[in-house]
Amino acid sequence: MTVSRKTLLQPLFIFALVVLFLSACDAPQFTDPFAYCAAVSTIDAPDERYTGPKTPDAIVRGLMNAMDIPADAPSEPLARLTTWRCMSGKVYACNFGANIPCQEKADTSRAPSAAMNDFCKANPASDVIPAAVTGRATVYAWRCANGAPAIEKELTKPDAQGFLTMFWYEVSK
Repeated sequence: MTVSRKTLLQPLFIFALVVLFLSACDAPQFTDPFAYCAAVSTIDAPDERYTGPKTPDAIVRGLMNAMDIPADAPSEPLARLTTWRCMSGKVYACNFGANIPCQEKADTSRAPSAAMNDFCKANPASDVIPAAVTGRATVYAWRCANGAPAIEKELTKPDAQGFLTMFWYEVSK
């Protein structure tokens, strides 16, 4: 009697699926973002292990405190536009606000884009190249010098995960 390769591999495949399912079932679940971050250490966005609210009140209150927003200010607008992540076991939050690039990694390129070159050709002495042209994730303030893009100064640095430090706040309970 000849046994096909498919017949031999089916039990192995089923066993692998069972092991994956059981390990997923045993994965710890968290509703507290601070306990979650302490457990996962560093992650760009909460994954399936976090089962609590999208933006917990503790994060909103912590962000309000970190941003020096009065405690009696309305928190609902902040809650709607806030995202959070974990870095080195701590909770960090960012509010999208006025076109804040919370989920973009920092652009550290010192090379001007084609859009910046075009802007400076049209505005050769402009003291500022607008963020709509440079991109909102750049770490630099750009200007035009003699018709060419030039870095005016560094505004911020990327954090350990590559996000813009000027927009992300460590929050605590």
